[in-house]
Amino acid sequence: MPTILGQNQYGKAENRVVKITRDGATHHIKDLNVSVALSGDMDEVHYSGSNANVLPTDTTKNTVFAFAKEHGIESAEQFGIHLARHFVTSQEPIQTARIRIEEYAWERIEASDANSRFIGSDEVKHSFVRKGQETRLTQITYDGEKWEVVSGLKDLVVMNSTNSEFWGYVKDKYTTLKEAHDRILATQVSGRWRFNWTDDEQRMPNWEKSYEQTRKHMLQAFAETYSLSLQQTLYQMGSRIINNRSEIDEVRFSLPNKHHFLVDLEPFGLKNDNEVYYAADRPYGLIEATILRDGCEPKIPVDLTNL
Repeated sequence: MPTILGQNQYGKAENRVVKITRDGATHHIKDLNVSVALSGDMDEVHYSGSNANVLPTDTTKNTVFAFAKEHGIESAEQFGIHLARHFVTSQEPIQTARIRIEEYAWERIEASDANSRFIGSDEVKHSFVRKGQETRLTQITYDGEKWEVVSGLKDLVVMNSTNSEFWGYVKDKYTTLKEAHDRILATQVSGRWRFNWTDDEQRMPNWEKSYEQTRKHMLQAFAETYSLSLQQTLYQMGSRIINNRSEIDEVRFSLPNKHHFLVDLEPFGLKNDNEVYYAADRPYGLIEATILRDGCEPKIPVDLTNL
C-alpha cells in the first residue's frame, strides 16, 4: 500500500540556558529551558535521507546560546520571538518555527544585617534561591507572516481554607461523598493564555508586565470567589484575566482538585471541627475548561500536555 509523509518537524529540545546580566555588583538571572521545533520543505530527508535542507539540531542549540549573548533575555516571549524569526527568515526550507520555553524563577537571598561589612551579611546582590512556586511557560509559533504566542504557568499550588462548599450534586447508589458546606479548596494550577498579538504591525505587549498582572488577577479571583464548585472558581479566574488584560483573548485551565478529607477523630474521643484533614494525592477530580473573549475562536489545545 502506498504511503505519504504527514506532518513532521525536528529540532533540539530542552536546551538549558542561564543568562547572568551584571549591572555593576547587582546581578540578574534568566534561567530557561528552550525547545526548538522546525518544519517546512523536509520531504526529501524522510524519503531519501538527503540532508540538503536540514539545519543540524546542534546548530539550533548553538543559536540558542549565541542569542542569549547577542540579544539578551528580556523575557521568555521576546527571546522566543527572536529565535523563531531567525530560523524562518535565515533558512529558506524552514517555513515554520515553534519555540517552547520554560522559565525557572529565582529570588534574592535576604541579608541578615544590611549594616555589616562582611560578605554574606550585607545586602547580597549575587546570591539567589530558586523559587518553588510555579514554572512559567511560553510557546511562540511563526510562519514568516503571523505569530501565535501562548504563555502560561504550571505547578502553582493554591488553597482556600474556607469559603468553599460542595453540595446539591447528583446522587446514585454508588454515591458515598457527604455534602460539604465548609471545605478546603486546593488545586495545582496549570494554565495557558493566548495573546491577540499576531503580526509585527501591532504593538507588542509588555511580556513581563503581562505575566505579572495575569498571575495577579488569576490569584485574586481564586482568593475572592466564594466557591460552590471548582468549576465556578476556574471560570472566575479566566474571566478576571480576560476582563483585565486586553492583550489576551483565550485562557485554558487544567485544575486537579487536591482533595482534603476530614479525619474521623471520634474513635479517640475527639471532635474534628474542620481542623484536621487528610491530604489525598490521588485519585483526584480534574477540572478543565477554556474561557474566551466574546467573538473569539478557541485555539489553545484541549490537552495541555501537548502544548
